[in-house]
Amino acid sequence: MQNLKKTPFAQRLTANFFVILAFEMKKNSLSIVIPVYNGDCREMVAELRRQAEAIAGLTYEILVIDDASPNHEMVGHGWEVGHWPHCRFMALEQNIGRARIRNLLATRARNEWLLYLDGDMAVFRPDFLLTYLDCDGDVIYGGYQVGKADDSCLRYIYEKSTEHHHTAEQRQKRPYQHFHTSNFMVRRQVMLAHRFDESFLTYGYEDVLLGKQFKQAGISITHIPNPAGFFTFEDNAHFVSKTEEGLRTLYEKRDLLRGYSQMITFVEGIHLGLVKWSIRLWHWLFGRLERHNLCGRKPSLRVFKLYKLGYYLTLSA
Repeated sequence: MQNLKKTPFAQRLTANFFVILAFEMKKNSLSIVIPVYNGDCREMVAELRRQAEAIAGLTYEILVIDDASPNHEMVGHGWEVGHWPHCRFMALEQNIGRARIRNLLATRARNEWLLYLDGDMAVFRPDFLLTYLDCDGDVIYGGYQVGKADDSCLRYIYEKSTEHHHTAEQRQKRPYQHFHTSNFMVRRQVMLAHRFDESFLTYGYEDVLLGKQFKQAGISITHIPNPAGFFTFEDNAHFVSKTEEGLRTLYEKRDLLRGYSQMITFVEGIHLGLVKWSIRLWHWLFGRLERHNLCGRKPSLRVFKLYKLGYYLTLSA
């Protein structure tokens, strides 16, 4: 995998860019809030500190909360970050899940604006913070850029196949449906008034529901091309398991997420019971073989799409 931060081009660009910047920012009070689980965010935090320190007049903090990671070495990395200037670290004793930890971050933050970044993302753009700070809007989503891996990695080939749908121009066409929480800025008071739904205890879709809540409240989402890097990919078996968990979450919360999920829209558009029955039968007969392919070294995206559809439909059987 390629880490864009370490390329000579990125190093030269950073060196040329980072001079003391003095200008009238639209936002000058920022809390960068990072949930982590079994991850090492030191490199990202160091880059964020470099950028923040170069911006004159910016009041900032970086708050990292570890969601009870079982990997004690990673927790130790978090405590190291907590000793850096302008940085705070908390380690939870019990895992509270994706929705609750993001609400906790908003509660514990001190500044007017929040920048949410997942702990496994990377910051590679030298103007990353400046772009956010000089952008209008109460909720701003910057998107993500996929790094490199080989074609044996299912998560990588899946993300690359959908990358063209995630440009700022495409996202803005359906701003609430294309909102994700891995890299976005929000006014803290907005986040406190519109919290993540803590009934989402399992993986997936808490961000989709938040987008729906913003729409219902009349809060606009501005989509901009300011990606964080998505360079770390889990192994195939782990990704398939996460996908299954996400589909179970989607089925459980389907009434809340209707109109915000392509899977729900597609399944509810199948009006012939025989078609649904046939897909379920296929999954019962061949689902294990499909899963074996997806967890192997030559995963197929077509098989992945069929497996997800079959898995979801069997949840209602």
